[in-house]
Amino acid sequence: MDITRRRLLSFVPAAALLTAVNPAPASAVPFGATATRGASATRAAGTSQLLANLVGIFAGTPESNQRPEVKAKLAALDQTARTWLSAMDRAQAGELFAGLPLGTSDPNLNASYQHLYEIALATRRPGPASDLQGNAAIQARVIEKLRWLHDNYYGDQSKGYYGNWFTWEIGISTHVGKTLALLDAPAELISTYVASMDAYLRNGKDGDVDLDSRFHTGANLSDITANRIIQGALLDDDARIRKALQDQFSVFATIDPYNLQHGVTDGYYADGSFIQHDSVAYTGSYGKGLLTRVVQTVKTLDGTDYAQSGELVKVVQGWIEEGFAPLIFEGWMTEVVKGRAISRTATGYDDVAIVVEAIVDLADYAEPTDAARLKRYVKFTARPTLNPNSFVSPVSITRFAAITADPAIVPADLNPAASSVAFNAMDRNVHRRPGYAFALSRSSARISKYEYMSGENLMPWFQGDGAYYLYLSGQDQTQAFGVDYLTTVSPYALAGVTAPVEQRSTIPQLYGTPYYDNPGHPLNFTASSESQNKYVYFPVGTNQYSGGATLGPYGAAGWIQSSDVAYADQDLLPEDFVVYRNADATKSWFMLDDEVVVLAAGIGDQDHRAVTTSIDARLAAPADQLTINGVLRNGRAWSGSGDADLRWLRYANTTAATSLGYYFLQPSKVTVGIEQVTRSRRVIRTSNPDTSVTKQIFSLSHQAPGRTALAYALVPNATEAKLRSYLYGRLLVLANSTRVQAIRHSGLDLIAVNTFTPGHHQVLGLSVDGPASVITRRNADRTTSIAVSDPTMSRTTISVFVLGRRLTTVAADPGITVTHTPAGTRLTFTTHHLHGASLTATFSG
Repeated sequence: MDITRRRLLSFVPAAALLTAVNPAPASAVPFGATATRGASATRAAGTSQLLANLVGIFAGTPESNQRPEVKAKLAALDQTARTWLSAMDRAQAGELFAGLPLGTSDPNLNASYQHLYEIALATRRPGPASDLQGNAAIQARVIEKLRWLHDNYYGDQSKGYYGNWFTWEIGISTHVGKTLALLDAPAELISTYVASMDAYLRNGKDGDVDLDSRFHTGANLSDITANRIIQGALLDDDARIRKALQDQFSVFATIDPYNLQHGVTDGYYADGSFIQHDSVAYTGSYGKGLLTRVVQTVKTLDGTDYAQSGELVKVVQGWIEEGFAPLIFEGWMTEVVKGRAISRTATGYDDVAIVVEAIVDLADYAEPTDAARLKRYVKFTARPTLNPNSFVSPVSITRFAAITADPAIVPADLNPAASSVAFNAMDRNVHRRPGYAFALSRSSARISKYEYMSGENLMPWFQGDGAYYLYLSGQDQTQAFGVDYLTTVSPYALAGVTAPVEQRSTIPQLYGTPYYDNPGHPLNFTASSESQNKYVYFPVGTNQYSGGATLGPYGAAGWIQSSDVAYADQDLLPEDFVVYRNADATKSWFMLDDEVVVLAAGIGDQDHRAVTTSIDARLAAPADQLTINGVLRNGRAWSGSGDADLRWLRYANTTAATSLGYYFLQPSKVTVGIEQVTRSRRVIRTSNPDTSVTKQIFSLSHQAPGRTALAYALVPNATEAKLRSYLYGRLLVLANSTRVQAIRHSGLDLIAVNTFTPGHHQVLGLSVDGPASVITRRNADRTTSIAVSDPTMSRTTISVFVLGRRLTTVAADPGITVTHTPAGTRLTFTTHHLHGASLTATFSG
């Protein structure tokens, strides 16, 4: 396998993690012993620097806060504080802030602590004077309210820990630690709160992190340890700080699925994938949270001798370049990696602003060459859709302003203009060309079909069943995707999905609560139990086949649709637990230059239900002018909506200046529809505002009785002339069955094959042994390049026989052997423990 930049950045530093935390000075108090604040001059200097750095991150510095770019941010901080001071004045009995009754609602308690932090922040910020700045009376009031909350609603361990575990182990601790630091709080209040925070780490061990706990992983672990670093600084507890750093630094290690540490699957993988909650593709939510937190740690450690951060910075650069950048298209985070956060009203542009803030800060700690590359990417991503006032730190705003104003920094993407990235460790693909990006969501027995939790993402059933998102260049993606896409498009008709025609119910509709509650059952269904996770919140599929090969900028992905693990395990589940059976389909996506080819075979249902495959679903504003026209299989012109056997179809939104074409590679009657839909955003998330959204929905779907097949090409930015040109046969379907799916593109001299079953599969001069994904291409210099991947992630080797050609190796990844026979050349690819990664070779002959 070639040594890519990804592997250099991900693997090399991992060996240094055990030594990244510097040894404690001889005078340090052992961890667990009681430290006296300020007892050691050395430790006091270190912890004082940590606290000063922390305050600077959130409140800004005198230098940053004098900059005109920060003025709006500071005004917003002040206004937020005044809002909550007013709400405090209007509070009723049992409230700290009006409208947030306490005692049974953990979100309200967490929000109360957050608002105290927001008030404290306004009193500590440097810069332009205000009546809040340095206001000792307000600071004393915050201290008093911290005591009141602890005495009445937090300190009693027997009454706390209701609701979501996250509130008690992470959320409240985050707000309290920062508030205590901002206010230089009394030692006794710090000690009181830290003792309670330790006691609430109930998924930990002895009031500390437990790396064997399923709760203390990935982004959650980074949050907990960041909080404990702050607590150590507040206590002047050197050992607590170093222990927290050592625990946090474990998240920098690349996950090796064949050698899991502490049984943890959460974290970053060699192919750039990020997983949280054991099996959820989560770069765009928990992944950016982890990124934010570890960069915060780097900034907090600045000027101290607690750790060596150089290698850690390189790891984070790898996350950005190989994990985040491919998922960002024109400043928008793709939908396929957001878990339940896909249902929130925050946009993909908001997600990217969080990532950009981390990159802006990281660039200050990177090596000069790396820093220059990161800054060029910041400037490339600095579109009008990015609002720097959403950054957490005023210092980050000034850094961002300096980068964007510097004429010497030339904007540059971290992504090649043409690329195809297979995040096989999390069952995702992102394929991009100038003019568009295509993001695909798969699932398997390894990766969840979706994530639902806490009333978020209420109708998620098919989001991991081959759903895809085709982003067109220059479009405001909030008008095409985001929360309004899920709100107005039927959950059974997301683009790319094959679903049975049936009506499903949300978890609250089924059980009257946001989860299935049955603690008396042997599987112990409680709000945070493992059974709840497995069968309700983020169930995996039951198919092993999900993955594919990449060859340079071209990609192939294959997938066998399955029911989820709850349906498979229904005999183990309680009688009132509702399970759903999925439809059947075997699918491939071949991602090329001008088109993405989709093949589907075996479409049907074992229960003989009708099955619908959604070829596409596009949003348009109610007043947008849409044009839909095409040509029937018999050559006659066609337009409008209805059922037809089309050769091609073009959808154009003339108002938005976008277009998309569909070329059908085999006869299939499809249904074209246009309807206006109005729904509330609350239908997909219980805490969304009850805001009605009205959209025109263009839909293109296929429904037929019995077992059927589909073959079509998605052609972004298509013209009619472009679609007519496919008549000349440059794109051919070589096979489309549940055994093998393959295409040939004569213009690219490329063949792409997915094989799904055991045995030998013959495709146009190739014989592929067993399940595999193969791409071959004849290059301009008359060499042939071949890439192979194991989509089952279980095969030791894959054999590809090239008929009638004697191939000689020009370049090859390790693990490829060549055997010549009288009939041709046998290529054997050693795929053992590659977790779906492609092996690539180039041959002459």
